[in-house]
Amino acid sequence: MFIVSSYAAAIVFCIITMLCWGSWANSQKLAAKSWRFELFYWDYVIGILFFSVLSAFTLGSFGTQGRSFLADLKQADGGNIASALIGGIVFNAANILFSAAIAIAGMAVAFPVAIGIALVLGVLLNYFALQQGNPVYLFAGVGCICLAIILNAMAFRKAGSGGNKVSSKGIVLSIVAGVLMSFFYRFIAASMDLQNFAAPAAGKMTPYTAVFIFSVGILLSNFLFNTILMKKPFSGLPVSYADYFKGNFKTHLTGVLGGAIWGIGNSFNLIAAGKAGPAISYGLGQGATLIAALWGILIWKEFKNAPKGTNALLSSMLVAYVIGLGLIIGAK
Repeated sequence: MFIVSSYAAAIVFCIITMLCWGSWANSQKLAAKSWRFELFYWDYVIGILFFSVLSAFTLGSFGTQGRSFLADLKQADGGNIASALIGGIVFNAANILFSAAIAIAGMAVAFPVAIGIALVLGVLLNYFALQQGNPVYLFAGVGCICLAIILNAMAFRKAGSGGNKVSSKGIVLSIVAGVLMSFFYRFIAASMDLQNFAAPAAGKMTPYTAVFIFSVGILLSNFLFNTILMKKPFSGLPVSYADYFKGNFKTHLTGVLGGAIWGIGNSFNLIAAGKAGPAISYGLGQGATLIAALWGILIWKEFKNAPKGTNALLSSMLVAYVIGLGLIIGAK
């Protein structure tokens, strides 16, 4: 299987993760013009599973290093399989709430709040589980990102006072999603041998197998979580499975593409964790907030009618994020 061999390569993979995790929601924005996010989400989940299978039988099976996907799956311990499945279930609960927050409040609001919280708590959880990296640099970087979240909240408040109403429901959903999102990565990481991908301990899984099991957990839990949400949506009227099958090919493909983009980022992040460590890898990946904020501000014009002074706060937020990410990179 393919294994990252250097810290520099791991950082490149984490940056790709950041781009993917910060950009997938554009597919939701594109589909939302005529498609409810509850329906979009089914295609998104299919896209995540599709890429996990593709990567397992390609990058996860080619080459001479490590165990191939099928061999690794066969020897995986039940406890580790359960851990990756739980990771998928926790992620799905968080991501459904997060997707709802995007639909209600927009990318420029949902990403900084939810992913900012997930980044801070997730880095703490993963660092204390496996202490890799300079804690001074790592936590200084997290502190800068906390500052960016505060600046972002100030920008929301200012934008709201200028006529752009910021949904309180969207903010609450973002907060809950962020707290849940901080836990999913630890479950996947616990199912792998992060110290040795080339010769993993017996029962532990490679990143490719763990991602596949994680994706299955997302799909299975979606039959519960998303079915409930379709019947009792956070906004709008209920939708049915019959409505899903009314979507055209282009609409469904948009959702699958969004899931595949997120899946690429997830796989690359876990592959990088072997060299970067889970705290640094996860922290850099969740720099997706910076990418999403740029999409929301520059492309979707979510602060178009904001009053004077809002742009200065947003610029300061972006600078704080960049400094924070730089410190996290310098932690190892």
